[in-house]
Amino acid sequence: MKLSILAFTFLFFSCSSLKAQQTEASEFQQVQTTIGYYFDGWGTGDTSKIGKAMHSTCHLKSFRDGKFNDMSRAEYLSRFKPRPRPEGLTTRIVALDITENIASAKTEIDTGKDVFTDYFNLIKTNEGWFIVDKIAVKKSK
Repeated sequence: MKLSILAFTFLFFSCSSLKAQQTEASEFQQVQTTIGYYFDGWGTGDTSKIGKAMHSTCHLKSFRDGKFNDMSRAEYLSRFKPRPRPEGLTTRIVALDITENIASAKTEIDTGKDVFTDYFNLIKTNEGWFIVDKIAVKKSK
């Protein structure tokens, strides 16, 4: 009897752990997809893809040339024009941390000439994951 209870307990916690791991993997994939929309849109100037990744309240912040910049999503999107994806453009998620329905990601976009490092804060809503805040820095090679 004790062995049966022990086996059941082990099985219960193993299944719970497996379900939690599957959920974590699913959330990780969903955040990757959201960031992928951003990368694809950034690379081609497709504002519909960038806009799909960014919540309507998103602000983009940077500090450049001694000045703090705070840009709305609408202003940011207005800076893009459709173009072919540049050859040699690489994108990557450097780090990703997810807790419940919030996430933080460090990403890089390497154009060959410049490297843009972005830190995204993301929130999962009923409609899915969205970038709600971005801070960025550009480094010339």
